[in-house]
Amino acid sequence: MSAIRVENVHKTYANGSAAVRGVDLTAEDGEFLVLVGPSGCGKTTLLRMIAGLETVSSGRIVIGDKDVTHVPPQERDLAMVFQDYALYPHMTVVDNLAFGLRLSKMPRIEREQRVARVAATLGLQELLDRRPARCQAASGSVSPWDAPSSESRRHSSWTSRSRTSMRCCVCRCAPSSRACTSG
Repeated sequence: MSAIRVENVHKTYANGSAAVRGVDLTAEDGEFLVLVGPSGCGKTTLLRMIAGLETVSSGRIVIGDKDVTHVPPQERDLAMVFQDYALYPHMTVVDNLAFGLRLSKMPRIEREQRVARVAATLGLQELLDRRPARCQAASGSVSPWDAPSSESRRHSSWTSRSRTSMRCCVCRCAPSSRACTSG
């Protein structure tokens, strides 16, 4: 992983609405960074700019030692998971976790190792063969440790509410709990 630096980044839409004004921040290699603020303050817009899904009006975004401000999203080596997300109901938890890795043509053994690490981190090992419908519905909050760690290559960005309302992104149950029905 590499540090991510946001330097005096602004986002102004064509209608003149300023979504982000002069943000400076650095997320060091391995650092856990949380963006907090009211709805509409620019958190998601900033993450979308870092991921390359939104253009930067001015300023720059640097990952490691590379300026990626104008680099297309597919070349940034990032993944992003939104708070509201869709799961593939016909796929198991393990298949949902591995989906992005499979699309990126990651070798099977490496993909399985990554999914196993993420499942262990989230406490999902016992749930890997279940489908999302077999898990009890929860509040819809997302853990900051959810699927980006399995789908990303080096970096992840995401939006989240609070760690106290952590939920599994794959089956929306509380990780390491008995909320899921037996498979």
